[in-house]
Amino acid sequence: MHRIVTLEAGALIANIRRPAFAHEWVEYEATRQDDVAARLADATIAIVNKRLLTADILAGLPQLQMVAIAATGYNNIDLDACRARGIVVSNVRGYARETVPEHVFSLLLALSRQIGPFHRSVAAGRWQLSEQFCYFDYPIRDLHGRSLGLLGSGSLGEGVARLAQAFGMRVIRGERKGADSLREGYVAFDTLIREADVISLHCPLNAATRHLIGAAELAAMKPGTLLINTARGGLVDEAALADALRGGHIGGAAFDVLTEEPPRDNPLLAPDLLAAGNFILTPHVAWSSRDAMQTLADQLIGNIEAFVAGEARNRVA
Repeated sequence: MHRIVTLEAGALIANIRRPAFAHEWVEYEATRQDDVAARLADATIAIVNKRLLTADILAGLPQLQMVAIAATGYNNIDLDACRARGIVVSNVRGYARETVPEHVFSLLLALSRQIGPFHRSVAAGRWQLSEQFCYFDYPIRDLHGRSLGLLGSGSLGEGVARLAQAFGMRVIRGERKGADSLREGYVAFDTLIREADVISLHCPLNAATRHLIGAAELAAMKPGTLLINTARGGLVDEAALADALRGGHIGGAAFDVLTEEPPRDNPLLAPDLLAAGNFILTPHVAWSSRDAMQTLADQLIGNIEAFVAGEARNRVA
């Protein structure tokens, strides 16, 4: 009988049905990293979201046969160690193809239309004291006619592209940084950095993409560029971004992810940035509409059932 242990049940609000085979189900609302090995000691199937499964941890789990990731990203799992031990790893795909692009455009519209600053000014009494029916303290920019640069494709990037085109934006797809050749329909990474009015990140986090956007890339952006990151913390050098926001070269940034989550000591948490009108930070919720979370939960259990039935489904290792 399989023993299924889920380490971070509290990170998913959904009706999680139990797999249709004999099993023991052990559920933890949350798990500290230091407790991962002990809680998975007798597991044959582990359900994880953001907890790390390192080579050292995996070496102490001889009964583990499958890791079911309750997410798309798998940079927290040592895939080489899993392959060496014959552990199958599956992820969840496509569940956020509507909700993440909608969040991207919520952030983008909030920045370009100055929603936060105008709302705070009304709350502070500015409108009530105005001599005119309106006031123009914060410049509003239309999206129509502007260019949106995508770094990273897949279903999320394509979803953002569809919404951008509906707003009348020109979509630019950027090639991988340092690539020797260009795929059809793509421009060089440096070209996108220089030309896009808005840059939206949809890349996985790995050795090649860590600090994909650093001080040099921020300086190369044209004045007023907006940077959106709903992908992974670590794609952007956060200290360099904080400097760029304070310096006023880029128009603004809106992030849903940070390098460490939950954040403890991050330059983007500085009070002056959080109070500024050119920066928005949401707590890694772009993926989490109720519809998307239910789709994720259904696919997660489907992956486990497929593994037990001997079928390869959504495997990354």
